[in-house]
Amino acid sequence: MDVDGTDLLTIGAFARAARLSPKALRLYDELGLLPPARVDPVTGYRHYAPRQLERARLVAWLRRLGMPLARIRRVCEAVDARTTETGAAAQEVRAYWAEVEADVAARRDLVAFLVDHLSGKEPPMDPLTAPATAPLEIRYAALSDAGLVRESNQDTVYAGARLLAVADGFGTGGAPASAAAVDALRRLETDGVPAGNLLNVLEDAVERAERAVHGVAAADPSTAEAGTTLTALLWTGSQLALVHIGDSRAHLLRDGELFQITHDHTMVQSMVDEGRLTPEEAASHPQRSLLVRALGADGEAAADLRLHDARAGDRYLLCSDGLSTVVPVAEVREVLLGTADDPERAVRELIERANRSGGPDNVSCVVADVRERR
Repeated sequence: MDVDGTDLLTIGAFARAARLSPKALRLYDELGLLPPARVDPVTGYRHYAPRQLERARLVAWLRRLGMPLARIRRVCEAVDARTTETGAAAQEVRAYWAEVEADVAARRDLVAFLVDHLSGKEPPMDPLTAPATAPLEIRYAALSDAGLVRESNQDTVYAGARLLAVADGFGTGGAPASAAAVDALRRLETDGVPAGNLLNVLEDAVERAERAVHGVAAADPSTAEAGTTLTALLWTGSQLALVHIGDSRAHLLRDGELFQITHDHTMVQSMVDEGRLTPEEAASHPQRSLLVRALGADGEAAADLRLHDARAGDRYLLCSDGLSTVVPVAEVREVLLGTADDPERAVRELIERANRSGGPDNVSCVVADVRERR
């Protein structure tokens, strides 16, 4: 690189050429994405080589896609490793965009639902995802295990004809807190849920769960520290409504691909989103379990609410972090693909995999298959 100063560009000139702001360049320098060619030892001014413009433009293009900085670093590392002939960098971009499209599709469905709801109409059936002939149903199984290290199990799982749920309790009252949260949602199994009122019903259910968890702490001073995550799916016959708060997860296996459809509400995930940690660094971070949202805790209690159109052949997985932190995603996908049409076998094998990996935490799974009603 032209470190002798010849032909180097000031940060202002380089920013103009790359169509980036000097502020963005300073951030990219701090994150190791685009370090300057030379930093003046006296003034601290940054200077860049013209050949760095290609990297700068790549970063700018990826930012225009909305790609997080930590993920951009993975693309750049693939380019630096000269693995572009195997498509590693391109594959990273394709994988990111597939996730974006899945998220946009889910938000599109929610927008359509809200527009129809606020217009006083019943939500229309999406012709691309609605069943062509037969109505749909779900076949499900749930299993929870204490693991190999913990003396007690603070997880609660539930699977019924309409409700699927996983809650991961924490604190001295973690077990009763997770049970109370799931119990608060179980009335959705029997209550009628008008299609045009679904989101309000879900919000009310989350509020009941929050009050129930606080009630656990109030009833017994020994459980004053009581909180729980909550991830649940409510089956409506053609859609699954998602309720999510905390770091338990929901995944969708569709057409052989596994998608995580929840976003962890943790401090470490926030740092990943901001580009200050890579996913690999987050996996081993000492504070990876520190929640910023949960029921009954000091953090924010706002749950994510979303709608997912169901298709025959879809498989959904709900799990506590006792699975997701010890079993790699590739292994989870392998199990889900290898146990087709057998949810009970799937949950047993997933928990066995977690325990073979040391079973450091309670582990809970719910697997549900969407199929045409027989």
